[in-house]
Amino acid sequence: MMRRLTLPVILLVLGAGFWASRDFQEIAAGVAIFLFGMLMLEDGFKLFSGGFLEVLLEKATASLPKSMGFGILTTTIMQSSSLVSIITISFLSAGLISLLAGVGIVFGANIGTTTGAWLVAGFGLKVNISAYALPMLAVAIVLVFQTNKYLRGAGFVLAGLGFLFLGIHHMKEGFEAFKDQFDLTRFALSGLVGLVVYTLVGAAATVVMQSSHATMTLIITALAAGQISYENALALAIGANIGTTITAIIGAMTANYQGKRLALAHLIFNVVTAGIALAFIGPLRLLVDTIAAGVGIPDNDFSLKLAVFHTVFNTLGVLVMLPLMRRLIIFLERAIIPPKEDLSKPKYLSDAVDEFPQTAEVALRQEVKHLYDNAVELIAHGLNLHRKNIFTTKDIAATVRASRRPVDFDLDERYEARVKTLYAAIVEFTTRVGTKDMPTDVMDDVYILRDVAGRIVRAVKSVKHLRGNASRYTERPQGAVTELYNQLRTEIARILVEIRQLDLADPKDRSPLWLDQQRVQVEQDARDTNDRIEGLIRKRQLDASVATSFLNDSHYAYSAMRDLLGAARAYYIAPEDALAEVEHILGLEDEELGSLVANALGDTHDDVTQ
Repeated sequence: MMRRLTLPVILLVLGAGFWASRDFQEIAAGVAIFLFGMLMLEDGFKLFSGGFLEVLLEKATASLPKSMGFGILTTTIMQSSSLVSIITISFLSAGLISLLAGVGIVFGANIGTTTGAWLVAGFGLKVNISAYALPMLAVAIVLVFQTNKYLRGAGFVLAGLGFLFLGIHHMKEGFEAFKDQFDLTRFALSGLVGLVVYTLVGAAATVVMQSSHATMTLIITALAAGQISYENALALAIGANIGTTITAIIGAMTANYQGKRLALAHLIFNVVTAGIALAFIGPLRLLVDTIAAGVGIPDNDFSLKLAVFHTVFNTLGVLVMLPLMRRLIIFLERAIIPPKEDLSKPKYLSDAVDEFPQTAEVALRQEVKHLYDNAVELIAHGLNLHRKNIFTTKDIAATVRASRRPVDFDLDERYEARVKTLYAAIVEFTTRVGTKDMPTDVMDDVYILRDVAGRIVRAVKSVKHLRGNASRYTERPQGAVTELYNQLRTEIARILVEIRQLDLADPKDRSPLWLDQQRVQVEQDARDTNDRIEGLIRKRQLDASVATSFLNDSHYAYSAMRDLLGAARAYYIAPEDALAEVEHILGLEDEELGSLVANALGDTHDDVTQ
């Protein structure tokens, strides 16, 4: 109901204002231009993602002081705590940073956002900034139409700054003219009532405009024009801090539980900070007066004194909350409990992580690993094996021979629930990411990961075809055919074990040579199996119809092995130039792989003859 009423009410207020005063139109237009500048500024900085911003974020979250420093620095540069909050939620949802680091960034962003008030009060109101805005817009439009991504990003940033300056100019001019027709100070309220009412007004204005920076600019320009009292301006600034949490809350709606925890931390911090400011408004005003006098700010320059107040109470809030950080983290973890794991649903893919290249790639990589873990369970159970047994045994062949009892589960149903649904989510995610303006190297990695998921799915399908006869001929000893199926089960189990060892190994120790050797071994085993079947048929140790079924099943088994090894190579060993690696793999599967197999067979023959 509130959502449906908000837009008509806002439009009605604007319409009434436009009809009542021409100067109100200039103020409203100034706010609109300012907000448009904020959007362009955010779009411009997003084009720089995939580069320094993500690298800086990963390196700057090793400790709480570094996290806070990152929040202060990036918010000062980008003049948007909302964008910093959204980026942080995205990285937190993808598992790239810890909750503690995310909260530290939010704390720092609250201090960094105070620089906007200083820029407006110290520069925007004292200089004819519209003279700078027009040349900036002219240069920006040239850059925006360039094909280079970073030049376009610089163009959007420059245009955003130009529109910010232009918006400030129109707000300033509008309030100056407006005061001759209508004196808003008649609505000034003093005392506790004024604090509460104007705090609520500031929060509401920020919720509507989705930008505390825009609210602060509006407050400062109105204060400079004498349209609001200094006391009420302080309350409005406090309210703006509360209202800005709505952006993080909206951003967390599409995030996982970690993103929701961060949004709650943002809300708690800003509400506590506002409560402290309201409770100690008198002492804070005295402190602001002392600081202003100390740095040479005139006693009647209320705009700069408001900037001082904004900085003081945000910094004070951080100082109060820092000793309580660990308790805050514990509270967040208890308040928002991770959902019970559902292996059939994506764990890492969400709208919150696909806005930035780094988070999109990392989240997809983790989801593919989630798919593989589900697939390993199905492959092992489909062969009547248990992961714990084959991952801990020292003799895989003996463990496989001893695993005769069929695992009681519906492989088709489990495949639909835990593999097919995840694969569909991965394909949908990569398609969605492909529509965004992502760097080429990131999209190459995204498509490789999608192909890895496809190989994993094919491996599970192959085991589905194999399962029936594998259970039939290994549940009880039946001579040569039982040995043949146990050999297939052993080889698949051995590859699962080796891939697990690869996953546990240090990334620096992972080598493609081992995988290539395994693939050569698989091809050699496939050829040896065919030769062995022919020998068993000639010796009448294997019925021809059973042999035909086994050859068909061995095709599925070795296809599963090839897909598992191919997926492991692309997932764990892929270099920066992913497309070149794919070409290498394809080449190896054809001529080079055949040559390696022939050489290996030749070496074996030489060893036998010697």
